[in-house]
Formats: sequence, structure tokens, C-alpha cells
Amino acid sequence: MGRFIVEGGKQLKGELTVHGSKNAVLPVLASTILNSGINVIKNCPALKDVDIMLKILKKLGCIVSFNSNKAIIDSTSINSTLIPDDLAAEMRSSIIFLGPMLARFGEVTISYPGGCVMELALFCEY
Repeated sequence: MGRFIVEGGKQLKGELTVHGSKNAVLPVLASTILNSGINVIKNCPALKDVDIMLKILKKLGCIVSFNSNKAIIDSTSINSTLIPDDLAAEMRSSIIFLGPMLARFGEVTISYPGGCVMELALFCEY
């Protein structure tokens, strides 16, 4: 892992490009459910887990596009609270949809991540 050592006495200036991280972008993608509008995520890595997250968002009813490491998600038209079993089973991090779905809709149905056949149906009352 790289590091920077800064020794005092000199002003720092310049630019540093930080590359997209899967572990950072997956919760951001799930959180696009919350605003019921258009979300633009730049510097989004083109990885399998990102692709699965975008497929889940499409299945929920979002309008999704991904091009040149930029994801655009319109979550206005979500019409389902069911996370598809086949997609949820493909990655453990599909569980991060629970919070945003419960916060916006008060319910979500998702298979246990990892492909277990037991289903969770969660409901929230306010």
C-alpha cells in the first residue's frame, strides 16, 4: 500500500485523483433509493458487484445507465420492494439494500445473502 510522507516547511499544492472503490460505491448505489430522484455517481468502478447492484436497482424499477465510469440512477419510479433472489444470492453486500428500502417504503423482501433459501420479509411501522 502506498503512502505519502510530508515533511514540514513547504506548501503543498497539486492534484491527486482518487480511484473509485467497490467498498465505497456499493453503499452509495444502495442509498440512491432514498431520494426519489436522479442520482449521478462519478468515478464508479466497472466491477461485477457494481453491475449486480445496478441490475437490482433496475429490477426495483429504477432507470439506470452506466457509461464511462459514471452511473446515473433515477429512483423516482421504484415499483417493487422485492430484491430478486438470483441477484441477492450473487453477492453478500446485497444486504445493504435493507436500510434504504425500509427507510423509504417501510418494507423489503430479500433472500439471505449468499444464496440461503430462507427469505426475510421485513416491515416497519411508523
